[in-house]
Amino acid sequence: MIDTLNRLVAAVENHLDEELDVAAFAVGAGTTEYHLRRMFSSLAGMPVSDYIRRRRMTVAAADVIGGEDLLTIAVRYGYGSTEAFGRAFHTVHGVRPGDVRRAGGPLRSQAQLRFRLTVEGSTTMDARIVDKPAFRLVGHAARVPLVYEGINPHIAEHIRSLPDSAFVRLEELGTMDPSGVLQVSADVDPGYAEGSELTHMQGVAVGADTDVPDDLDAIEAEAGSWAVFRTSGEHPKALQDTMAATATEWFPSNPWRLRPGPSLVSYLDQAEDFSTATCELWLPVERA
Repeated sequence: MIDTLNRLVAAVENHLDEELDVAAFAVGAGTTEYHLRRMFSSLAGMPVSDYIRRRRMTVAAADVIGGEDLLTIAVRYGYGSTEAFGRAFHTVHGVRPGDVRRAGGPLRSQAQLRFRLTVEGSTTMDARIVDKPAFRLVGHAARVPLVYEGINPHIAEHIRSLPDSAFVRLEELGTMDPSGVLQVSADVDPGYAEGSELTHMQGVAVGADTDVPDDLDAIEAEAGSWAVFRTSGEHPKALQDTMAATATEWFPSNPWRLRPGPSLVSYLDQAEDFSTATCELWLPVERA
């Protein structure tokens, strides 16, 4: 996977003045666009689309300073107008092209990325593969922004809005593993950009043919394999560290890749104030 990501970076450099077909690149590399985008974002800290825009605007800045006609520069980098180019330029550099042309800066350059895998071998990840038939997740869902670190206040507010009786009812509805009330994340942006919206659900797993009560939401989970990671310690830090480690350690070292579908967190044990917890993180996967 590391080699594939570095080849993607090289392809970006070769397509700064034209659109890069990431889906076609993924197929040629023997992987999927979904997995490629998720791994890139997890390791680079930004979606591949943001990286492409930052690299284009870094190179374009030299052309802007050089005094070339702005429309010519805009067209060269795939923009149909100087206005669209100016907005992209401002997003990356924080200033308009005209300001840079007059003052020479300031500019925010995006260096070309290089991915490297460092293997220390000091940590063993507690993981197993589970094959499951199709099932349904039923519960209370809300659209929330993605937050990389710490407690997501939007999810916390969603949970606080539910009465205790809602959780008792969900416990009674659940019929499948993973058992108990789950934290479900679905419809996640493939680039996994922080701030992008996802569907968060407090729900339970039931059979694929189970009727859904009118006042509850449902998310379908396709039949397939799941990588299950156990994590224990300070919450949510231990869980978030494990999620990050799946990208940096587990997927590069194992013959599996992410497939589209919801991710699940099952709580096996937790402190009364949730300051610590033992959890299982369920990720939908397929053979690479």
